[in-house]
Amino acid sequence: MSKANSSTDTGARTEEAETGARTEESAAEREQERVDHAAGERLSTAPREERPETESESGTGVPAMGVVGWIRWFWRQLTSMRVALILLFLLSLGAIPGSLIPQTSVDDLKVQNFKDQHTTLSPIYEKFQLFDVYSSVWFSAIYILLFVSLIGCIVPRTGQFVGQLRSRPPGAPKRLNRLPAYTTWRTEAEPEQVHEAALGVLGKRRFRAHTAGDAVAAEKGYLREAGNLIFHIALIVMLVAFAAGQLFKSEGGKLVVEGDGFANTLTQYDDFKSGSLYDSDSLAPFSFVLDDFVGTYEESGPQRGTPRTFEARVKYTEGADGPERKGVIRVNEPLVVDGTKVYLIAHGYAPVVTVRDGKGKVVSRNSVPLLPIDNNITSTGAIKVMDGYRDKNGVKTQLGFKAFFVPTFAGHGKGQMFSQFPGAEFPVLALSAYRGSLGVDSGLPQNVYQLDTSKMKEFKNEDGELLKKMLRPGEKLDLADGEGSITFDGIEEWASFQISQQPGNGWALGGAIAAIAGLAGSLFIQRRRVWVRAVRGPDGVTVVEMAGLGRSESAKLPEELGDLAAALITTAPVAPEKTEAPEKPEAPESPDAPGPSDDATNEAGSRPVHPADAPAEGAEK
Repeated sequence: MSKANSSTDTGARTEEAETGARTEESAAEREQERVDHAAGERLSTAPREERPETESESGTGVPAMGVVGWIRWFWRQLTSMRVALILLFLLSLGAIPGSLIPQTSVDDLKVQNFKDQHTTLSPIYEKFQLFDVYSSVWFSAIYILLFVSLIGCIVPRTGQFVGQLRSRPPGAPKRLNRLPAYTTWRTEAEPEQVHEAALGVLGKRRFRAHTAGDAVAAEKGYLREAGNLIFHIALIVMLVAFAAGQLFKSEGGKLVVEGDGFANTLTQYDDFKSGSLYDSDSLAPFSFVLDDFVGTYEESGPQRGTPRTFEARVKYTEGADGPERKGVIRVNEPLVVDGTKVYLIAHGYAPVVTVRDGKGKVVSRNSVPLLPIDNNITSTGAIKVMDGYRDKNGVKTQLGFKAFFVPTFAGHGKGQMFSQFPGAEFPVLALSAYRGSLGVDSGLPQNVYQLDTSKMKEFKNEDGELLKKMLRPGEKLDLADGEGSITFDGIEEWASFQISQQPGNGWALGGAIAAIAGLAGSLFIQRRRVWVRAVRGPDGVTVVEMAGLGRSESAKLPEELGDLAAALITTAPVAPEKTEAPEKPEAPESPDAPGPSDDATNEAGSRPVHPADAPAEGAEK
């Protein structure tokens, strides 16, 4: 009975000892996992986000942070990557209404038309500054916060990254077999020889390596953090370029008829807009003359009417007295003069008309540009005679003609008067005549392509209706009562140009390219560390251990460690296994006691295990 009790007590003590050992081993494993996690975090320069300490944790329930503490907490939040991404997303959302709603800085006329058509939405849009998105208070606030967030994030990370570049890789952890990628073998080479060979192998693979204690420490993949910093710096460059482009830009339009020219001065522009900090004295001095506009179109098939040639041939002069040069302006191929770009944006026809009074005297003869209203260049406009005309009684008066032009007329009885083809194959000009006051003497601006007939009277035909007629080149319209005539002499072509100066475009392009390159580096380059430890074992044979640690889990890390081990084995080959006479095992005390096994090996076996084939935790078993 006493023997049974003794056996029971012994088993209980053994079970308690095993439980205690397992508890200590679990605690050691957790501590090692914490150390490994901390080592992995040190591979990045990203600032750690710490929760502010409050008195509620100590049981008082009242925040312990003062004003300075809250400012620091707010600054940490503002400079965190999460807030920067949120601000970047908000900036993208804010640009959507700027693309869908007409903007005052781009086209005042479209904005006014939108307000006339949407009387309910317009006051709401004006309240939220949706007609001036890019200069609004809310868009500027997002823009400035994003700018500050990026700078506050980059400055400390840059300092940390420079410090890491100047420092050496840290020494090896105490237990390398806890790391994700691990291998080991035994060799007869001396530990110093193994370390020297490891330095050579790692140096050839572009690792930064040095000997730290009983191991070689190496690190690689610094371009990952460099890519992160380049990406953020490129974003700042793009933001600065965008701001500079909006503040110092200038943009204007000019319609030029063949044979006419343009000089880059404010008075020559049809419309002109600039940034708030732009100085008109910085306009680049140049001029050009439109010699010829060449436009050809597909004449048959489903693509009939599609432009094939669309170019303006010009002669331009750089500076006040520079040499005259020839150039060709095409769509998306601007003429660049002293940093200013001249774009070809539109094309149309300008009928040449001659107006005579009742005595046959020529009152005016000029080319009148008309505005296209469809892809076949059906055009409308107005012909105005403001000076030089007298009626049959010798009284000065003004003439006005509403004009409707088609370059290719389908013919009478074949539908409405719309062009069938953009080329001038069968041009027809329809005119209707008025006389009276054009309203230009009031001093109020008016559209040159529209005719205000509120103070004018119609010319009547024989039937008492409005005098109108369709003319072919060479034909004329005789005004009633011998008041004169208007002749359609021919057609010329015009081209519309956009002259713009955007100083931040080059910087924005460079920033975009750098951002893509930095983002690619941060995504595809992995920063990792490798340690090689070589120590002499109790039996006098050197035990070699290799382990790797990366910032994130990657299948390439074990493969790379295996390649390094294979290269190192050429210098530190595997030691042959020692064969000894097997001893006769003793009989087990109980049926449950473990016996010897043929698969049992030492912790540091004589054959290296490729990290890719190792168990889940990476330690050889």
